[in-house]
Amino acid sequence: MNKLPRICIIVFGYAAVLYPLWVRFNSLTWAPGSFLQNIFPMFGLAAFSILWLHSLSGVFEPWLRKHINFDRFVEQTAAVVLICIVAHPLLALISFDFNIGNLFAAYGVKYILIGVIGWILLITYDVGKILKRYDFFKKNWEMILTISTIGFLMIFFHALAIGSDLTSGPLRIVWIFYGVTAALATIYRYGIKMFIKNKTENHS
Repeated sequence: MNKLPRICIIVFGYAAVLYPLWVRFNSLTWAPGSFLQNIFPMFGLAAFSILWLHSLSGVFEPWLRKHINFDRFVEQTAAVVLICIVAHPLLALISFDFNIGNLFAAYGVKYILIGVIGWILLITYDVGKILKRYDFFKKNWEMILTISTIGFLMIFFHALAIGSDLTSGPLRIVWIFYGVTAALATIYRYGIKMFIKNKTENHS
């Protein structure tokens, strides 16, 4: 079996996640008391980057399954995402001593609220996965995926607007690329692909 595609997939995946973290790390200034404020954005960067890989993997799933253990990839990376999306806001709140007013003053109310709403929508995936054994969640799983995807896209705008590493430079370009391709992947996954599937089923 040709191992080159598998190697390329793995390298691409790690690069997509580690590059934003590397840019963030190299831009940091370590002043006394700045540790949490320096690291909490890293969890957000990591979560979004992995979710971007998820969005692309939905498009290329048949091909990916030929070269990697796709289900294990989704399961393991989803666990990492869950840790990151819990750690990111929690560490942010801790770094501001749970003073919401100071948090709003530092980053602005509008995009913090977009992030909060996006987070709530995004977490529906993990809640739904836990409760998937119940008929309601099983029947509405596609809707849950759609809701969490909307949350993912809202997180993109949240990060682009207030992420200090995303205001300029090459990472901003990469981030916009992530956002645009994620949106296109979403349109394909929940629009074009579903349309083709329904059309095929209606003609069968």
